[in-house]
This record gives sequence, C-alpha cells and structure tokens, in this order.
Amino acid sequence: MIGIIDYGMGNLGSVTNAFRFLELDAKIVTRKQEMDSCRALLLPGVGAFGDCMAHLVEHDFVEPITTWVDAGKPLMGICLGLQALFQSSEESPGVPGLGIFDGTVKKFDLPKELKVPQIGWNRMTEVKPDCPMFSEIDDESFFYLVHSYYVCPQDESIVAGRTEYGIPYCSSVWQDNVFATQFHPEKSQALGLRMLRNFWTWAEEQ
Repeated sequence: MIGIIDYGMGNLGSVTNAFRFLELDAKIVTRKQEMDSCRALLLPGVGAFGDCMAHLVEHDFVEPITTWVDAGKPLMGICLGLQALFQSSEESPGVPGLGIFDGTVKKFDLPKELKVPQIGWNRMTEVKPDCPMFSEIDDESFFYLVHSYYVCPQDESIVAGRTEYGIPYCSSVWQDNVFATQFHPEKSQALGLRMLRNFWTWAEEQ
C-alpha cells in the first residue's frame, strides 16, 4: 500500500486517480498514524513553499516524514513535494524545509521570451539511467511541468534527471530510498503512469 500524504496542499485527485487507473493499492493519509500500514509514501504538492511547510507542521507530518526516510523506507515527492525535501527556498526566505537533501530552491531568472512559470511539456535527460523509476522510459522523454522555482542540490550525485528551460536544472532526484520529480507524472500520460508503476514496483521490492 502506498500512502498519499494529505496535508492540505496536494494534487490528490489526479494522483489518486492515476493509481486507481493502474489498479495499484494506494490510499490518502491524513494522519501520521495511518502511515503504519503503508510500505511507501508519496508527497505531492502544489502552491508556495512556505504554505507547504506550514501545512506539514500543522498536520504534524514533518517529524514522521524525516523519521520514515531515516528508516530507509521508500518516499516519492512530486513538484512542490520535491522542493520541500530541501533546506530552504527563495520563495519563502527564513522558512526551513524538511532538510532531507542539502541545497536550496531558486526562482527562474530568464530572458523575457521565456515565460515564468514554465507551463507545459519538456524533456528530461536521464542522468541516472539505472534509476528504477526510469525503467522502460526512453531518455529525453517529455513530461508535464508547472513551476517557477527549481531545486539546486549541493550534492550533484543525487541528480537523476535534468531539464533545459533557459538553463539546465535538476528535474528529478534519486538517492537510496528517496525519489522525487519536479514534473507531474500523474499528468504526463503513458510515460508518467509508467513512472508511478515503477515506483510502486520498486517500493514493493525494498
């Protein structure tokens, strides 16, 4: 069972529908006690970094998530759920993130012809082609993005995929039991569904 964390800011409908379409066991988790019956967690998110962290604190998910990761259990982050894994964000100065990864989140500073936020399809170059979540997904495949900020890991070794939008930036990370994407697999049609299925399979094998 995969637990989809509901802290008041996630794109729960589309993520839940994706797992239902794949006929994979997933449930919405609204309280930390419900995590006990899950073998993996998914942290979705849309909106602002500061609001995200405030909601995670309010719903008492911060310590349970970090404890989960420290215990080596599988976690997947999506969009804002990726950004929340880092220490801080330019979007919300002074607000600490989960700090699972060292680094910060920066806002795009691009030429006028490139609109911010980036909205639409863009390709991902696989930096770690051996990542289990990339199984049966071709390099340079397209995924759907909606974001104004991008993650800047201090440790480049966690970067699993890169995307180009005026600048090359990290669009997915993978280290040990944690995988996360800036793009939305649940909105990326067949390849996105394949990625979610890969995560479910990978989590089952851990």
